[in-house]
Amino acid sequence: MPNGLIDDASLRTHPDGFALALTIPWYRSLWLSSVTTLWVSIDGVDVPQDDLTFELDGVRYAIADLPAQSDVLWYLQSHPLLIVRRDAAVALGETHDIVIHGELRLPYMQIVPGENGGAGLYVPNIVHQVLTLTATDRDPEPPVLETGIAPPPPATDADPFQLGLTLYSASAEFRAGWFDFDGLLDRVAELGIGPGIEIVASQMVPTYPVVSDDFVRTWREAFDRHGFDASSFGANLDMGRRRDRDMTPDEEFAFSELMFQGAKKLGFPLVRIQSAKPELLRRLLPIAEQLDLKLAYEIHAPMGPNAEPILKVRDTFAELDSPLLGFVADFSATMHAMSPTLLRAVRRAGLDEGGVQRMQDIWATDAPMRDRQEEFIGYLRNRDFDPGRLGSFAHLAFNMHGHVDPHEWADIMPQILHVHAKFYDIDEDGQEPAIDYPELVRVFVEGGYRGYWSSEWEGHAFAELGEVDPLLLVRKQHDLIRRAMHAVAAPV
Repeated sequence: MPNGLIDDASLRTHPDGFALALTIPWYRSLWLSSVTTLWVSIDGVDVPQDDLTFELDGVRYAIADLPAQSDVLWYLQSHPLLIVRRDAAVALGETHDIVIHGELRLPYMQIVPGENGGAGLYVPNIVHQVLTLTATDRDPEPPVLETGIAPPPPATDADPFQLGLTLYSASAEFRAGWFDFDGLLDRVAELGIGPGIEIVASQMVPTYPVVSDDFVRTWREAFDRHGFDASSFGANLDMGRRRDRDMTPDEEFAFSELMFQGAKKLGFPLVRIQSAKPELLRRLLPIAEQLDLKLAYEIHAPMGPNAEPILKVRDTFAELDSPLLGFVADFSATMHAMSPTLLRAVRRAGLDEGGVQRMQDIWATDAPMRDRQEEFIGYLRNRDFDPGRLGSFAHLAFNMHGHVDPHEWADIMPQILHVHAKFYDIDEDGQEPAIDYPELVRVFVEGGYRGYWSSEWEGHAFAELGEVDPLLLVRKQHDLIRRAMHAVAAPV
C-alpha cells in the first residue's frame, strides 16, 4: 500500500483555487486527531497554513484544529479534500508540481504510556510526496481483475484446519474504492476462498467503533448469499485517540465493551483483543461471558509465545482461569527472513543494496526490537539518509517481522483460539519465501489445533497498489496450506 496522501488523480479544480483529494495513509480508519502536520507547495511555492482547509463529509477544519478532533473519524474509504486558497484557480487539464508533507501518529500503537495522566508516545507515520499532477475531475477506473480461476478442492472432514481470510488482506484495494463491502465479499466467494471471514473493525465499519444496524443488514445479506462463517472480530484499542492524554481505564473499558457488543451483533464467536491488562480483563470477562465471546490476545511480531510480555499475559490468563481467554497466533512472529515485498519497498524509497543488507543483518540479531530499530535508524543517519524517506518502514520493518522458532507455538497450543496465517509473498514454487508454512502446519497438526487459519496478506503494507492481486495470493496460500495439511496427514 503506497504510504501516500495523494496519487496521480488527486489534483482537482476548486473555486477557491484548487483541492487535493486525500487518501488516508494507513490501512485502517483514523481519528482526525491523528493528523499532526499537513503542508503543501505548488510549483515550488509553499502554501501558508492559513490558506489550507481540510474538508471531510462537508465539514471544514483549519489544519491547526485537526489535533483536537478526537471524535471525528476519517473512514478508510473517505477521500477528504485539502482545499488550497489561491488567487488564480487551477483549470481542468493544467499540470503542476505538488509537494505534500504529512505527519500522523497511530493511536493504537503505543510505544510508551503517558505519565501522570499525560499523553504517551505513539508510532509515527511520515508522508512526503513530490508529484507532477494534472488537474482532473474524476477518480481513476479500477483495473479489470482476473476471472475464471478454477475452484479449490472441497474441504473434507479429514482437514485439520478450517480456512478463511481476514478482509484486511485487501486493505489497499478497499481503501482505493476498487470494492465496496459487498463487492469485496463477492470477489472472495468467486475465488473459492473461505468459509471463514475475519474483519478489522476499525477498517471495515464506517461507524467505528459502533456497529450500525445498516452494517449488520449488509453483513448478513452477504453471508447468507455466500455461506460464509464469521471467524474473528479484530478490535483495536485507540489509547491515543486524544492528543492531550491517553485513555483512562474507564474509557478503555467502555471502548472495548462497545466493540464486544458490535461483534455479537455480527455473529462473531471471538474478539481479537489488543490489551491484556489484568484490571481491564477482570472487568471485561463478565461482559464476554454475558455475550458468549472468546477473547484472544494476539501474539504478533516481534514477540513469540515465550517473550517476557507474553509470559505476563499467560500468568494473567492462569490467574483468571477462564476458558474464554486465549491467544491469536500471528505467523509474523515466526519468520526466517525479511519479506521480499518489504525489501522491494525500501529499494523503491532509495535505500541502496548496502543499506538493504545492513537492515537484514540488524534484523537477524537477537537484540530487542526497539534496539534494532534504533540501530538501523542510527545507521541511516550516519549515512546522511533521512529515515523519513522510508516512511514508517524504518520502524515497522522490525515490528512486523519476528524470527522466533516456529516450534514455540507448541508451548501454548491448547490456548491458541485463532490463527493469523500471515504471509507476504508466494513464489513461483508456491511457497512463502520468508515463512516456513509446511513446518508450521506440522507443528499445529501435531499440537492438536483444529480452529481457523485466517489468511492475512500483509504485503499491502509495502507493495504498490495494483502490484499484485492480494486475493489471488490468498487463494495460492490456501493451496499451499492444503498441500502441507495433506502431506502431514499422509506422510510418505
